Amino acid sequence: MPRLLGCLLGGLLLSTTAGAQPSSEGPAPRPPTKEELTRYPWLSKDARVRSLEAAFPPPSGYTRVAVEPGSFGAWLRGLPLRPAGSPARDFRGGQVLAGDDSRLAAVAELDIGSANLQQCADSIIRLHAEWLWVQNQKDRIAYRFTSGDLATWSKYAAGDRAKISGSKVKWTRSASADSSRTSFRAYLDLVFTYAGTLSLQELKQRPSRETARPGDFFVLGGSPGHAVLVLDVAVNAQGERVALLGQGFIPAQDFQVLSPGQDGPWFSLEADEVATPFWKPFPWSSLRRL
Repeated sequence: MPRLLGCLLGGLLLSTTAGAQPSSEGPAPRPPTKEELTRYPWLSKDARVRSLEAAFPPPSGYTRVAVEPGSFGAWLRGLPLRPAGSPARDFRGGQVLAGDDSRLAAVAELDIGSANLQQCADSIIRLHAEWLWVQNQKDRIAYRFTSGDLATWSKYAAGDRAKISGSKVKWTRSASADSSRTSFRAYLDLVFTYAGTLSLQELKQRPSRETARPGDFFVLGGSPGHAVLVLDVAVNAQGERVALLGQGFIPAQDFQVLSPGQDGPWFSLEADEVATPFWKPFPWSSLRRL
């Protein structure tokens, strides 16, 4: 079953040309705290980070919407970011976006891996799976391939492996049990290979415009297709809402906090579609929830 490149061709839209507006300096980068090293287990203690919440306060007159403690949205608010002005790089280390590009608000301190796998839909899956991992809800780590077949971490950790022939998937116990982080990353790479925007588009949870919250995402499935993650939401006294949005892209590259340009980094949620810098606008019917 060939991999469907969910963001194919879209990567050609990326430019290394700097935009007119540099990223805001924000808080000074610092070593991760002990709590952050636990909450974001891929982090190195030698990293220099700032949290999403600290880096991007809501616009004047807006306040962040309430999120449940321990929720995916609450976890995303603490997402560690690299120092302001960091460029976005692909899995080979090449620059795809300059650090002062007006469409780039920040780059997440999140490893990509050494293969061209962690693209747009995969980045959303990666973050969601990492949240479940630290919440000790590992039995909920399960994602569908484009074929519809379910790949669960619990079975993979027990030694089950996917044998794939065309569009057919068969799971067999063919490896030793291994629930380590190394095994977990191998499981995610398997999911990244056979899942994508088409499989995420089929999710049954389709929140309404009024109930959109941090952790939801917009997806337009296809080859090409694209997906962007709602990282945070804020609201003003009139009920108008704005959001922070993030994406992975093709080729596999750093997860990026996006900006609409000079007035960034918050995007308005008041129109019938949500326009982002690198893809056609997302209609509200494309909103999904894991």
